[in-house]
Amino acid sequence: MAIQEIHVPDIGSFDNVEVIEVLVSPGDNVKVEGSLITIESDKASMEIPSPAAGTVKELKIQVGDRVSEGSLILIMDVEEEAAQAGKPEVAAPAPPP
Repeated sequence: MAIQEIHVPDIGSFDNVEVIEVLVSPGDNVKVEGSLITIESDKASMEIPSPAAGTVKELKIQVGDRVSEGSLILIMDVEEEAAQAGKPEVAAPAPPP
């Protein structure tokens, strides 16, 4: 398992939107695309899905908080395969011409 911070993804032109529901608690197992929180702007509400599978370690937000793209939602102990999949591959340097 590897620790990973989960942040609010790109939510379009919405900024400083209210968290109206927290759908997970510490200790919960979450699947990829499982809903973590529900946010609501003046125009719409949307659920924010998890980008990884794992176990919720610590919540960093609560109902009533305001979030924007990049806000920290929670800390997750992700499954090793998911942690490896999220790491960028390092390409070998090209041989000189």
